[in-house]
Parts: sequence; C-alpha cells; structure tokens
Amino acid sequence: MFVPGINKILLMEKMQKLQLMDKILRELDDLKNSQTSVLKKVTQIETENINLGIPLLDQNLPDIHENIDKGIEYVSNLGEKFQAYRDKFSADNKLEEQPAANS
Repeated sequence: MFVPGINKILLMEKMQKLQLMDKILRELDDLKNSQTSVLKKVTQIETENINLGIPLLDQNLPDIHENIDKGIEYVSNLGEKFQAYRDKFSADNKLEEQPAANS
C-alpha cells in the first residue's frame, strides 16, 4: 500500500536521528574538554603540594590523576567509535548531502 509522503517522513526521522547523533558527538567532545580541565586542576594541586609535602595529598592525588586520565581516554575512544557509527548511519541512509542543522 502506497502512502503519499511516507518517504519524506522517514527521511525527516532519519535526519532528526542524525542531528541528535551530531549533538551527542558535541556533548562527548565537551565532556572530554571538561575532564581535561579537571585533570589540569589536579596537576596544579599536585604541583602546589610539592612545596607543602602533605602525605595525604601525595598518596591520593596520583590515583585521582590516573582515573581522570583513563576517563579522558574512554571518552575519546567512545567519541571516535560513535563518529564512525554516525558516519555509517549517514552513508547507509544517503544523508551525507543533507546539511546538518546544528553543526
């Protein structure tokens, strides 16, 4: 059964998905940038503690630093994989020539 306009509706739904994927990619990048800022702050505290030599900070800051660094790596890897997923979705649905609304 042919329904007029159904292809246009399906294309619009796919474009909306693509736009949401683009938004998620921007949010992942923002998350990575935020984690990088936190890592810089931890590094600054580690540097300042060199003069203080407080054992509590000496013992705990390296673990915090390592965990944040791992988080940045995880988010970066996820962003790369999700970018590939988004690009495949776009190519599979022939959306590449469509301009992204919020890029």
